[in-house]
Amino acid sequence: MSTQIRVRFAPSPTGYLHVGGLRTALYNYLFAKHHDGKFVLRIEDTDQARRVEGAVENLIATLDWAGIRFDEGPGRDGGYGPYVQSERLEIYRKHADDLIKKGFAYRCFCTPERLEEIRQRQNAAKLSTSYDRHCRDLAADEVERRLNAGERNVIRMKVPLEGVLTFEDIIRGTVAIAHEVLDDQVIIKSDGFPTYHLAVVVDDHLMAISHVIRGEEWLPSTPKHILLYKFFGWELPKFAHLPLLLNPDKSKLSKRQGDVAVEDYRSKGYFKEAIVNFVAFLGWNPGDEREIFSLEELVREFSLERVGKSGAVFNVEKLNWLNFEYLKRMPEAEVLRLLKAYLAQSPYAGQLLDDHFLLSVIRAMRERATFIKDLVEKSPYFFERPTQYDQDVVKKRWKPETGSQMKRLLEEFAQLQNPGKEHFESALHKAAESLQIKTSELIHPLRLAVSGVGAGPGLYDILAIIGKEETIHRLSAAIEKLQ
Repeated sequence: MSTQIRVRFAPSPTGYLHVGGLRTALYNYLFAKHHDGKFVLRIEDTDQARRVEGAVENLIATLDWAGIRFDEGPGRDGGYGPYVQSERLEIYRKHADDLIKKGFAYRCFCTPERLEEIRQRQNAAKLSTSYDRHCRDLAADEVERRLNAGERNVIRMKVPLEGVLTFEDIIRGTVAIAHEVLDDQVIIKSDGFPTYHLAVVVDDHLMAISHVIRGEEWLPSTPKHILLYKFFGWELPKFAHLPLLLNPDKSKLSKRQGDVAVEDYRSKGYFKEAIVNFVAFLGWNPGDEREIFSLEELVREFSLERVGKSGAVFNVEKLNWLNFEYLKRMPEAEVLRLLKAYLAQSPYAGQLLDDHFLLSVIRAMRERATFIKDLVEKSPYFFERPTQYDQDVVKKRWKPETGSQMKRLLEEFAQLQNPGKEHFESALHKAAESLQIKTSELIHPLRLAVSGVGAGPGLYDILAIIGKEETIHRLSAAIEKLQ
């Protein structure tokens, strides 16, 4: 095995990239880059029935979008290819034949009907279901005869019947399992394709993978993989099994309780930096109170020793907070670029909105926005006149005398010349004094009149952004509609 750190992310092309898959890819990437190693992408497509057209391209595009670029993989040869398992079938068959010759594997001719019968009997007896090793000791001439007769068969590994297998996991510590609980796993299916168990071991060895970093769900299979390494006489890689991702109710993260594909979160407007930062903390922490990390900072800080054993809760509220923080810290020029791109696809696409206006909206709304779309959706009154008024606010803020008070305010606004926010504020105070009322009796109905709602950014910011003429038009319209 190479002394260089070499890790791999090996997804199946069965759809979009799951957030759990993104975490596995990210941890492998961070570990490799921290140690100046190589990050390999391998496509495990031996289950051809589940392959989804375009899934490989989507996986690569999503990883690239997140900034997780692989060093070797499809289209980026590093001398260990091919990197797609369906292109490596002869390699697996050769190694399976070698195991048979060495006595570590055997051909099994049991039909699906017989296997189902065994399973039902074991279930009825409340036993764990496993193959009964019926074909394990068939004589060589019997195997030859059945092969010549064209009987369908699989190849199974020959697990030792006694003893205990022990191995070290970087995250789990010492793991031990008795051979007697392991099944004689199928390693070559009847269609000639390998199962995951053979392919992953052969590929990891031939690609010189030094560390196998993968999800906890593969931990029960690891003893079988270690046995295969021993059967072949190969040096073991180091193993690290990542904790499960959990819903807030501590159930396993699944589609049934919400979005699980990275594409879902991307399409909702989450920034890649927030997603990567969030996913990094699903099992790992830096050992202090810091929460905001760039990808480069994660590379510097990451270590497998700081990955915990217990399941990591996928808390969307924390992801939202991170997205809010990234938007708040983003340079204005970048926010402006993203806002323009959003508006170009919105109902306001035809409006002539200059940069000065949009930057004013950004400054007014940034503390209230989690997503770029919030800059528009939470303040539509910057882009169109209100046609309706929040009735709860109307009942609370628009009194019988409010109309005449607003007309007095209109008189003050009409006298303003190129007003800024402070001029609108002075005019409102002057109107309140002349009416001998509190400024709040003008502020709240004025906000309702110009925005249609009762909350938002500073009122005088709104007035300065939409301008004197628009303010007067909206206030006049509200007086007529609400009086």
